[in-house]
Amino acid sequence: MSDGSSVTSLVTQLRSELERYPIEGKLPSSRELVRQLKVSPVTVSRAIAALAAEGLVITRPGAGVFRAPPPREVVVTGDVSWQEVALSSQSGTRAIDATGVLTALSDPPSGVIDLNGGYTHPSLQPERELAAASARAGRRPGAWTRPPICGLPELRAWFARDIGSPVNVENVLVTSGGQSALTTALRALGAPGAPVLVESPTYPGMLAIARASGLRPVPVPIDRDGVRPELLADAFRDTGARLFVCQPAFQNPTGAVLCAERRAEVLRIARDAGAFVIEDDFARLMAHPGSPAPPPPLVADDPDGVVVHIRSLTKPASPSLRISALAARGPALERLRGLHAVESFFVPRPLQETALELVSSPAWARHLRTLAASLRERRDVAVSALREFLPSWSAVPVPTGGYHLWQPLPGFVDEVALTSAAFRAGVAVTPGRMYFAAEAPGPYLRLSYVSAATGAQLRDGVRRLSQAYQEIPG
Repeated sequence: MSDGSSVTSLVTQLRSELERYPIEGKLPSSRELVRQLKVSPVTVSRAIAALAAEGLVITRPGAGVFRAPPPREVVVTGDVSWQEVALSSQSGTRAIDATGVLTALSDPPSGVIDLNGGYTHPSLQPERELAAASARAGRRPGAWTRPPICGLPELRAWFARDIGSPVNVENVLVTSGGQSALTTALRALGAPGAPVLVESPTYPGMLAIARASGLRPVPVPIDRDGVRPELLADAFRDTGARLFVCQPAFQNPTGAVLCAERRAEVLRIARDAGAFVIEDDFARLMAHPGSPAPPPPLVADDPDGVVVHIRSLTKPASPSLRISALAARGPALERLRGLHAVESFFVPRPLQETALELVSSPAWARHLRTLAASLRERRDVAVSALREFLPSWSAVPVPTGGYHLWQPLPGFVDEVALTSAAFRAGVAVTPGRMYFAAEAPGPYLRLSYVSAATGAQLRDGVRRLSQAYQEIPG
């Protein structure tokens, strides 16, 4: 049993036994719990800390651990209806639609297989390496002092090398994860009310950012080879947009890679329109072994500062390692730096130091190789299960990187009804319509293959999905 599961088990056991003790009653000592329950002192310490965080116990140094009194319930009565008028008068009808973001961040209930999540299962994360990196980072001189606003020079230099020429250390700004980088880029480079061109379909979190910033997303269709240049040119001409957001490598949700023949055309079209290309390169480090390597980032072919590049460590490492980089040149960089400083001052130094320790160690390259092999294996399990359990569906496009499948559904299927039926059958999947800025051309499901615990669980999730499909009307 892993240490994490031991702690969870002990917390559950202690929580159920608290009723045996009176309020302010003393629990057995840590030494006694170790002896009785045959667990490690570390496990006991972490379990007690978890119960204290829940407000169920009180720790008194030198005295022991005691059952906490129940919290005093405070019933607040009041009338908050006035806020509707105040919010509308200040910001019109601009509501924050976080449906797509909250769906991706929600953990399914126990017993429901997760084919929805946007982060890797803990078994795929470099937990030991992160723990070691964090410990080393904490011993660095000045680890808790204020970092430079743009980020630690060594971490910026690493990102510059990882992104490649023509990006150098002076072009890099360290931010708190890819979502924060996207928010900074859209808010700094777009004006409220202005159009922003987006791939169709695209990442719902980006659509939420754009709308929350007062921008108007305009969809540009993509296919297996990425965005279609002729439609991109039409969209720039018709809207006068000055921003285009794209994911050229392992696009979310389709897995498409912008082909070599279209790269120069996309950059030329944006340059002619006097527009920026925000390149969200979130999954480059998640390429599958044995598949063709993705082309270099768009920024590699951009001498004129058209591309604003985003590179994040969060997806390949851990959802809590919220470290990313914004790379830009010219006045755009100054605007990005200014907004970043106003909004967040800087990224916490201990997190930057931990990221630097992680990516500078030999363990990072080993982890990426292990992760890549696991991604390919899980992809193959998911594709095989779809062919086995849902043979009447169209063949799903097989991505060469990333962590999700974009499954077209038969035209008569109500994807929302199927998603609900799947949840009742014990599997969480994502309906495709939230990935479109306008009307969807047809029903789709997005299936993640990294959030399930094992390949066997992933296969069982697809089996449950097939059962749900048989139950919906059609």
